[in-house]
Amino acid sequence: MKITVTGSLGHIGRTLTEILMEKGAELKVISSNPERKKSIEEFGATAAIGSLEDVGFLVENFKGAAAVFTMVPPNNYFDPNLDLIAYYKRLGENYAKAISEANVKHVVNLSTIGGHLEEGNGILKGAYYVEETLNKLPSGISITHIRPTSFYYNLYGYMETIKSDGAIYANYGNSPIPWVSPEDIAQAVAEELTRLNSGRKIRYVASEELTGDQTAEILGKAIGRPELKWQLISDEAVTDRLKAIGMNPGIAEGLTELYAGLRTGLLAEDYQKNKPQPMGKVKLKDFAKEFARIYHNN
Repeated sequence: MKITVTGSLGHIGRTLTEILMEKGAELKVISSNPERKKSIEEFGATAAIGSLEDVGFLVENFKGAAAVFTMVPPNNYFDPNLDLIAYYKRLGENYAKAISEANVKHVVNLSTIGGHLEEGNGILKGAYYVEETLNKLPSGISITHIRPTSFYYNLYGYMETIKSDGAIYANYGNSPIPWVSPEDIAQAVAEELTRLNSGRKIRYVASEELTGDQTAEILGKAIGRPELKWQLISDEAVTDRLKAIGMNPGIAEGLTELYAGLRTGLLAEDYQKNKPQPMGKVKLKDFAKEFARIYHNN
């Protein structure tokens, strides 16, 4: 089965590549980094090196694929000139054009929790626009939107204050946070790519639900700091902290709105109606071992 995936060998891509190769897929992995070519080929996959901004490149590498995995790669939140929503819109349109021109019939798209919202989801609005753009493709093209929840690895962003203050400062966490591991996302994506469903589908992926206090307790135990606290602060304080470390002001405000949506329940309203069962296999205590290694080696 011929499959083309975007996302290179990132957090999701590496595990996804491993799973698909084990399933016997004839796999092509798209990457913008020429240095990834050797690593991709070591998996037994074909490396396609080029830019997602190049529709012609996408068409060439989508042609002949029974299924395609699309995702918008992370960008530099500290770039003062980055218009993140425009970036999402542009790549969403590129994917739609390439899927149509390459006559792809099965698409699995990486979206996000909150992807159903046009407002109130901060920077996740970009994923909403990608979903909307792909959904305008002809009905004969099957599309599954994968909506993962809060990534465990986002917790690395709190490393500095964990070390300095023994605290995680956030404007959410008073209610359960639906966390997810990239490994569980990769498993779900692989299942959908090889299942070849018809029609349109939404699939949420989550690994474990924990409050901020429970999250801090598990991380604190793993790093040898049982006093670690999850400290709730205001939206304004979160925005100010993000801007102070040099983040693009618009993105800082968008992240704050995203997290506020977790606090109010707005972001997870559709997730709560369509909660995945069972949850993923990778729990926070598993991720905490990796977190601890990095914490003690930095």
